[in-house]
Amino acid sequence: MATERENHREDVAGRANVEDTPELLAYYDQLEGFHAGALWTVANKIEPWAPKSRSVPIVWRYKDLRDHVVRSVDLVTPEKAGRRVIYLNNPGRQDVAAAVGWIYAGLQVMNPGEVAGAHRHSASAIRFIMEGRGAYTVVDGHKMTLGANDFVLTPNGTWHEHGVSADGSLCLWQDGLDIPFVNAMEANFYEVHPDLNQAVGYAVDDMTRTWGNPGLTPYGESWRKGYSPMFKYEWAPTYEALTKYAGCTDGSPFDGVMMEYVNPVTNGPVMQTLGASMQMLRPGEHTRAHRHTGSYLYHVAKGRGHSIINGKRFDWAERDIFCVPSWAWHEHVNASDREDACLFCLNDLPVMRALGLYREEAFGDNGGQQPLL
Repeated sequence: MATERENHREDVAGRANVEDTPELLAYYDQLEGFHAGALWTVANKIEPWAPKSRSVPIVWRYKDLRDHVVRSVDLVTPEKAGRRVIYLNNPGRQDVAAAVGWIYAGLQVMNPGEVAGAHRHSASAIRFIMEGRGAYTVVDGHKMTLGANDFVLTPNGTWHEHGVSADGSLCLWQDGLDIPFVNAMEANFYEVHPDLNQAVGYAVDDMTRTWGNPGLTPYGESWRKGYSPMFKYEWAPTYEALTKYAGCTDGSPFDGVMMEYVNPVTNGPVMQTLGASMQMLRPGEHTRAHRHTGSYLYHVAKGRGHSIINGKRFDWAERDIFCVPSWAWHEHVNASDREDACLFCLNDLPVMRALGLYREEAFGDNGGQQPLL
C-alpha cells in the first residue's frame, strides 16, 4: 500500500496525485508555450525516492566477443579508424555509449608494429591489458611497457598514444573512460597531436620506477597535478599485495580482500573522476549483499564465479566484464574451492565522494539475496 507521502507526491507515472482537469491541461499547455512546466507533473521523475539507474546488470563474455574484436584488424586500419575499438553498450543506456552509469568501456586490438596516433581530450581514461605481449602506451612523453592485467592511466588533458612493438604479438585491452560524464557536463574537448606522434622524453617505465616503491617517496621530486604520477600499476605487485593482505585479515564481508589503487602522493584516487580497485575472493568465498551509489564495471582478472545482482545470477570467467549499476544489490561468489578469484573494478566513486553523494547499505542479516529463476 502506498504511503501518504507517496500519494501526496506522485502516482506511478511520476506525477503528483493531482487529477487532470480540462482547466489544468490547458494550464500545462500555456506553460509549455513559455518553455516552462509545473513541477508536480515530473516531481519523482527528476527527484526519485531512491536512485533508479537506467543501466542494467550484464556480462560481456570474452569468448563471445574476442573473435569479433580481432576481425576489426582485417576491416579497418588504425590510421583510418583512429582506434580499433568495439565498445560495450549497456542495453538500458541507448541514449549514450555507456557500459554502466556514465562510464564508457571498449575492447581495443592492435597488431605487432602498429601505432595508434597521439591525441588528448578532456575525458580521463584507463587501459587494462587482457592479452598479448609488446604493448606500450606513451603519456606526455613517458613510455610504459604493458603486460597482462597491468593497469595504465591516460589522465584528462595528457597526450597519449598506444602501440605494439614489432617483435610483440596481437594485443587486446579494455579501455575505460568517463566520456559520458564529461559530455553530460558539456565540457569535452578533443585534439590530435600536431605531429601525430609524440617523442619519448624519459627512461622507459620511469613513472612506475619513481613512484611505485612502497613506503618510499623520491627525494626532491614534487607532483601537484590532480591525477596520479604513477601512470602504470603492474599486476605482479598488485597480486602480491592482495596475497599478503589476505594472510592477515578476514577482509570485508561485502567485498572480500579488496585494495584500492591510489595516487602515491595524496593516497587518494588515481584520477579525479575515475577510481579503481582490485579485490580477491578466496576459495569458496561468498560475500554478503550490499548496495551503494556509484557505478561499478568489473573485469575478471583471475578465476571464475558468479555474482547475484538485484536477485539475478550472472556467471563470469577470466577476462569477462560485467557491471553493477548504482544502488543495485550485489554479492560475489568464487566458484572454486581451491583457487582465488580476482576482480578489477573501474568506478566513479571519486565523483560520488567528492560531491558528498556516496551512500551504502547492507542487504540485511539473512546472508544474501535469493537468485530469481
